[in-house]
Amino acid sequence: MLFFITKRLLAGILVSISVIIIVSSIIYLAPVDPARLTFGQRSDDSTIAAKREALGLDKPLWVQMLYYLRDISPIALSSNTAYLENARFIKKRVALGNSQLLIKSPDLRDSFQSARSVSSILKDVIPLTVLLAFCSLIIATILGILFGFIAATNKGKFIDSALVAISTLGYSVPSYVSAIILAIIFGYLLSDLTGLRMQGSLYELNDIGDPYLALKNLILPSIALGIRPISVITQISRSAILDTLSQDYVRTAVAKGVRYKDVLKKHVFKNSMNPVISVVSGWLASLLTGAFFVEYVFSYKGLGFTTVNALLNYDIPVILGSLLFVSIVFVFLNIFVDILYKSINPREEM
Repeated sequence: MLFFITKRLLAGILVSISVIIIVSSIIYLAPVDPARLTFGQRSDDSTIAAKREALGLDKPLWVQMLYYLRDISPIALSSNTAYLENARFIKKRVALGNSQLLIKSPDLRDSFQSARSVSSILKDVIPLTVLLAFCSLIIATILGILFGFIAATNKGKFIDSALVAISTLGYSVPSYVSAIILAIIFGYLLSDLTGLRMQGSLYELNDIGDPYLALKNLILPSIALGIRPISVITQISRSAILDTLSQDYVRTAVAKGVRYKDVLKKHVFKNSMNPVISVVSGWLASLLTGAFFVEYVFSYKGLGFTTVNALLNYDIPVILGSLLFVSIVFVFLNIFVDILYKSINPREEM
């Protein structure tokens, strides 16, 4: 098991590095000048050139990528005096001849637009997106299992066909389209009845400028983000429950005169949840990334909203920092699921 975990972790690190190299190459090769965007279109060429040099954009692409990998790595080896004097987040230095081995926290650099540390920006917005994703997952799990249970126990009836059709439609509609529809209907047309708004973040400012917690602004984004997983969980739970209902031990319990409600509660429901749990565990990472455009529609200032704004302003450090976080979440959640499956069934080849 230790060898399996080590192999998966090393593979995850390589995948994360590959993602950063590929994404950073695409971003750095794009025909956009971040230095000019920082100052505006009317800046003179000498100012732009000085800014490009300060940001390291005047160096070859492979050098820029190596420098970025050095900055985000927890371990770095360098003999560059300027870098050693200005390197941040260093925890320990070990002299190796003319070079120094640095043990440090990852440095995601500073935003081109706000000059804030990308680490501090992500620290502020990631909890908001994680909260949104968890709320969506809870809604999707509860409603998906409920709808799947209703559909399975009413197989062939109108309610079964209706739930299957609605879940198919729900999965087909992109999350940002659902977000726009919900915002228009419940945040605008029916706002007097619902008390909800088209846009708003978790923290808002009152009339005197003090921040307050606006939990109601979580409702519409959570539902919009949860519609697709609701649809998937509905169909998975329906199939799992129908499969369990066809098992011999269930038919035997019914033949012995056990009440149907007790059969469903004690035998069917519990034994049908394994595939549902697998689906739910795999959806968390997807919800984190699916939140990008949903957050932008509702102006919910989490990771997605921040990343889209960074893309519009071509703020390279924020873009790369956000994508690095998302890729790490995806990779290591998959590793966790692999380890979980391996521990449940050690004979399974992974």
